[in-house]
Amino acid sequence: MFPVSDVIPSRRKPVATIAFIALNTLVFLYELQLDRGQLYELAHALGVIPANFQWPRALTSAFLHDGWIQFAANMLYLWIFGDNVEDAMGHLSFVGFYLASAMVAAAAYAALNPSSAAPLIGASGAVAAIMGAYFALYPRSQVLTAVFLVFYRDLIEVPAIIFLGVWLGLQLLAALASMGTGAADGGLTIGAQVAGFLVGLGAGLALRGRGKTRVWS
Repeated sequence: MFPVSDVIPSRRKPVATIAFIALNTLVFLYELQLDRGQLYELAHALGVIPANFQWPRALTSAFLHDGWIQFAANMLYLWIFGDNVEDAMGHLSFVGFYLASAMVAAAAYAALNPSSAAPLIGASGAVAAIMGAYFALYPRSQVLTAVFLVFYRDLIEVPAIIFLGVWLGLQLLAALASMGTGAADGGLTIGAQVAGFLVGLGAGLALRGRGKTRVWS
């Protein structure tokens, strides 16, 4: 199965979502030019290290990724779910929400692992928040998914909630396919992802409560 898009059309162009994907892509392309030693240094310079927590790193860490799997999964899910959340929040509010969620997730990781020297990197906390907001706003939404069976291909609709578990699984797989940056493994980062998801869920429920956005139920 390969997710293609959700079934909810956006009313306006998701310029902030596109900008975040572009920025993450540019940084990742830069990472690909580095050797393992340089990647290690970059992750320890800009990633969140709980034993030496710094708020600026809580922001910079969200634009680094530890390999293709983590990067591709985060950008794909940001593209599928981010446009509708941005549509509901508005462009500027979405930018603030994305960045704040990344920082809260990083702080949660540091609080749960205060003595760890393994840097947290990746947009997983922010993407988890987007997914949390999406599921609050569109609880019964479906995701168009390509299914490949040898010589046969079809598009089917799969409940969006299923892709939360798929995404978490990909985050754990990414830890096993590390590029050698010495970053935190998937087990350690689950707390950050859960924190991000809860932040997003709360934000989505708040928007529903105000009745200022479309709710696909």
